[in-house]
Amino acid sequence: MEKIVQFLKDAQVYYLATTDGDQPRVRPFGTAHVFEDKLYIQTGKVKEVSKQIHANPKVEICAFKDGTWLRIAGTLVEDDRLEAKESMLDAYPELKSMYAADDGNTEVFYFKDAVATFASFMAAPETIEF
Repeated sequence: MEKIVQFLKDAQVYYLATTDGDQPRVRPFGTAHVFEDKLYIQTGKVKEVSKQIHANPKVEICAFKDGTWLRIAGTLVEDDRLEAKESMLDAYPELKSMYAADDGNTEVFYFKDAVATFASFMAAPETIEF
């Protein structure tokens, strides 16, 4: 898990893929945080991405850095606990100008049944399940 999170943090931006009906949707994200040994991401409930995750929680993310890419496929599970939201916002204090743990909008999800694959053109893929 540490290798996965460090890669996402070093890459700074990853792309989250969801579905909107039968249409794929991809957008940049930047939050990747470990809380209670689970990989979490954050968004706002008012965003379309939130609606898409709730309709179909199977997602995939992709990040690229230094010739290596990381893909994570899994199911997102909402964690509505205040402490999970606070932990995310403490890890990303710049978000506190837009979000608060108790604002009714902040939403955090963790990955369940996830498979992470590190790949490049120079090495065999490495797969990590979590």
